[in-house]
Amino acid sequence: MAERVEQRLEDRIPELEQLERVGLFTRKEIRAVLRKASALEYKIQRRALRKEDFINYIQYEVNLLELIKKRRARIGYSFKKDEIEHSILHRVHSLFNRATGKWKDDVQLWLSHVAFCKQWNAKHQLSKVFSTMLAIHSNKPALWIMAAKWEMETRLSSESARHLFLRALRFHPECPKLYQEYFRMELMHAEKQRKEKKDFEQAKMDLGEFNYSEEILNGEMARIVYRDASQKIKGVEFQLAVLSIAKLFDFTQDLQKEILESLQARFADDPLTWDYMARRELELGSLQPTEQTTKQKKVSEMAQREERCCAVFDEAVRAVPTEDMWKCYITFCLERYKRKTNSGELKQKRLERTLSVFSKAHESSLLPEALYKQWLQLLLDSNLSEKAVEVAEAATRHFSQSVEMWQMRLQVLIQLERDDVTQCFEDAIKHVKSKGTLPLWTLWVEWSEGTNSKEDTEALYQRSLHATTPAESMTMKEMYLDWTYRNGGYKKVKKLFTSLCENRPFSLDFFRKMIQIEKEQESCKMLHLREYYERALREFGSTNTDLWLDYIKEELSHPKGKPENCGSIHWRAMKMLQGDLVEDFVSKYTLLQTGHL
Repeated sequence: MAERVEQRLEDRIPELEQLERVGLFTRKEIRAVLRKASALEYKIQRRALRKEDFINYIQYEVNLLELIKKRRARIGYSFKKDEIEHSILHRVHSLFNRATGKWKDDVQLWLSHVAFCKQWNAKHQLSKVFSTMLAIHSNKPALWIMAAKWEMETRLSSESARHLFLRALRFHPECPKLYQEYFRMELMHAEKQRKEKKDFEQAKMDLGEFNYSEEILNGEMARIVYRDASQKIKGVEFQLAVLSIAKLFDFTQDLQKEILESLQARFADDPLTWDYMARRELELGSLQPTEQTTKQKKVSEMAQREERCCAVFDEAVRAVPTEDMWKCYITFCLERYKRKTNSGELKQKRLERTLSVFSKAHESSLLPEALYKQWLQLLLDSNLSEKAVEVAEAATRHFSQSVEMWQMRLQVLIQLERDDVTQCFEDAIKHVKSKGTLPLWTLWVEWSEGTNSKEDTEALYQRSLHATTPAESMTMKEMYLDWTYRNGGYKKVKKLFTSLCENRPFSLDFFRKMIQIEKEQESCKMLHLREYYERALREFGSTNTDLWLDYIKEELSHPKGKPENCGSIHWRAMKMLQGDLVEDFVSKYTLLQTGHL
């Protein structure tokens, strides 16, 4: 091993001598580089190789390259790159090759090599990296796309890119993303050829030796890709994705027409098809040439376009009466309503339209649960409080077991300060199963704290402890403790704490809250703190290291604490903690003893 390391260090000597001779590095820096390189070389020559050692070595060499680049720029010296940089680049590629050969499955390692090649413009090496990587990771479409894009955009080789896409499709014959990118590549190739031909014609050059096929110029290759993909990939999403790509190119009108006809014929019952057809009305209007027009005319034109969109959506919800179709319609209306406009008339028209669509969806019993919240918010923002109450009530009738719906209705009633809040809470608890009612109980007690008497609120807290599941009751205990301290003082909260401790389960925050309350007292008693810590440790002593450390800190810092108890607390912690927590506790305890924690 030592011989190999020495040989590699000797191979570095010519480049290091050049670095010193041209004044990029000093002799002292050269020695430091040799020492670091020697240490790194020994690590990658061991029998038990570690990936981190290779990564560290590569990172060191990359940093060295960056430093050389900066110093060249500073002193204005640009010669001897073959003897210096190229030697380092070759070594980095060798390190990457060894690492990827050893850990073939690590895609991130391969991608790091690709990024390095791109950064240092190593095109020939990158071609080899892609070839080897795709042979091993042929099951990852994203890597094929990356390689093909590089061939097309950097090497300007559409033939190589096409070859890669065809190979990729043999491995992934039903991958939508591959077909989309292949389709895009063929259109880019056609656009590039059209531009070349135009430039030649403008320069009045003879095109005899250049063969520009009219079919390729018109995007026929992309059409073939699309037709082949359509037979294998079902789903409207792919058709829409391909159509959006085709729209980026100005010579694809016929191709767009074909895709659109296929979309309407094969997916006439799909909400996304109708959504696209409706939104298309906005674009069709904007394509018309517009001369200098007044603001009023622009507003009028926009209103007409939106009316045409809504006419298509109205037809859609009649043809495809589903939740998803209504959701598309409402989403469109909300998007238009949220758009900024200086026209109050247009804003009002959009609001009325949106509220009307919400009502129609609700009347059809096809309004999704998630959209009721947006409807209510819109009504409240528009100061339509009575309608908001009516809608909230209808939502809870339709989704009577939904906690979110009841919570939403209650928030509306509370916000409007209605008298029937308590009755609504009772109805909610009656309809919703006990599991998952925690949001309702927390909302109820929070409202009661600011509205009802202390006696009513306390009775509500007591009721909530029995009505919620054991896991949810932990949160209620914390809230009950906090409220009692704020409204009843220390003595009452201590009595409550003792009472609540009779019924498990508890949360760690429940005990920490009581410890914090005790610390806030003028006569903070260590005896009480010990009691709270001991109770907490009975529940969480085997899983929480910080609790033991806080107990020890308390004994050390409290005026009435007993530092001699720390040893026994430490011994108990070592006995109770499980697994890796023991090691974690020991390290933190050591930091505590040395004053670093």
